[in-house]
Amino acid sequence: MSHLFNTYLYIPLLNGLIFLYNNASFGDLGIAIILLTLIIRFLLYPLFYKSFKNQTLMQKIQPDIERIQREMKEDKEGQAKALMNLYRDNKINPFSSFLLLLVQLPVLIALYKVFLNGLTSDLSPILYSSILNPGQLNTIFLGLLDLSQKSMIIVALAAAVQYYQGRISLPKTATDGQTNQAASIGQKMVYIGPVLTVIILGTLPSAVGLYWLASSVFSVGQQWIINRKISN
Repeated sequence: MSHLFNTYLYIPLLNGLIFLYNNASFGDLGIAIILLTLIIRFLLYPLFYKSFKNQTLMQKIQPDIERIQREMKEDKEGQAKALMNLYRDNKINPFSSFLLLLVQLPVLIALYKVFLNGLTSDLSPILYSSILNPGQLNTIFLGLLDLSQKSMIIVALAAAVQYYQGRISLPKTATDGQTNQAASIGQKMVYIGPVLTVIILGTLPSAVGLYWLASSVFSVGQQWIINRKISN
């Protein structure tokens, strides 16, 4: 399993990062990380889009879900059928978030391994023959931040963007004070997400934080597109 992970995820991603560093980043590792993040998010865009859209629609129909659960609490079979009909009518797959996690998690682990380990070790054994070994990487992002060290600036920006993404992902009824269970959970997650971001990224090199920040900015744009399409 480890061999498959390295062969099909870790090594290709590391080589992709070095290729971008050599050819498209002006010798700036931070720019290469942002470019790699955008490429990955564009490749996974259909999965992310479907999952985000499902989450937004699930929050929107939560009052109907709670009504069905309340009115049919003694008829579990009927309740399940009614919920499935509700999901079908609204074109929602309630398992899409779980499927996205299954696909995304190995990629995330591979990226973290690239940023945490791959950039501090000898690259020669794992670079493809077509990829030039750049030698010592320039880890100073835009001449300001050392990506091999922790940076609370990157952490704060990543947390702020994640908070904003969480806010715009809530349905208007939730932001206007709706008190149903889904709205309450969603509002709590708006704050829990950024707190976890600070806790996790605060212990890692800012290269990981920069990836997280770039991915979160992409998510904001994606959520904005979803909100506009759903509201039309």
